[in-house]
Amino acid sequence: MEPPHPGTLARARLLTSPSVGPAVVRELERITGRPAGPGHTTGPFVYVGDTLPKALRTPELLWFHSVNAGTDALLAAGPWPEGALLTRTVGRMGERIAQYTLAWVLAECQSVPEHTAQHARAEWRRLPSELAAGRTAVIHGTGHIGSAVAVLLRACSVRTVGVSRTAPGALPKGFDRVVTSGSREETAALADARWVVSTLPLTGATEGFFGGARFDAMRGATFVNVGRGATVDTAALETALRGGSVRRAVLDVLPEEPAGPGDRAWRLPRTVITSHSAGITADEDVVADFEACWDAVAEGRTPALTVDTRRGY
Repeated sequence: MEPPHPGTLARARLLTSPSVGPAVVRELERITGRPAGPGHTTGPFVYVGDTLPKALRTPELLWFHSVNAGTDALLAAGPWPEGALLTRTVGRMGERIAQYTLAWVLAECQSVPEHTAQHARAEWRRLPSELAAGRTAVIHGTGHIGSAVAVLLRACSVRTVGVSRTAPGALPKGFDRVVTSGSREETAALADARWVVSTLPLTGATEGFFGGARFDAMRGATFVNVGRGATVDTAALETALRGGSVRRAVLDVLPEEPAGPGDRAWRLPRTVITSHSAGITADEDVVADFEACWDAVAEGRTPALTVDTRRGY
């Protein structure tokens, strides 16, 4: 996607959604050298926020910068304005999600959930532990976040296998090898995995991606989802947990959020649900990523954080 012309950007208004806090707005004004305002405007404008109101989906939108990493909800809300640039905030999300994933990997190796349950019962009993080193993690998604997860796990001597939609031109950072989604190599990797980690975005191609076939291919792996909830068929995951092909599940994301008390996800066996908190975006992430994008656009370059609106990521 082509960025807006620097000349047009120079005269564009800056608009921000109500969700953007005052401290961030002040930083955006500093970066752009112009005041920020809410609502609709005539003439070209740049918008920063979490959602894009229908009234602002006009040809006058030059660029929308999302304060979130995921853009699936933005793109699902209606046709994207033709020619409008879409960028997102990643910040240190890869680092945060990688630490979240490693925390659960090590907690499982050290029987932390079982020790916690024993403590609640005032029970003293030695429990086995295992080393993460030498085990295999299969990570679906080899982009910024998947690569960060792979780097941290590999530092603990975990073998890392990436799963990508297409064969990469070069081996992404942190991975021992990468296989293609839907290939026999992926099926073999799933059978060998101790952990299967999903960092997938939600697109038309990834909705329900983890279904019966992939869960059946696992042989007692723990499934960790830090991508999007709707990439998982919850009924298929429940069947796999009850049948044993999935040992345990750690779900930071669900198809419907927030999950109400009656959500079937709460009844999944050997499952921990966290409240979409693995990669919370901080204000400094929004400021740093917007500034990097602004500098790129002002110089006539396409920002590295540009979203392909056709692919959805």
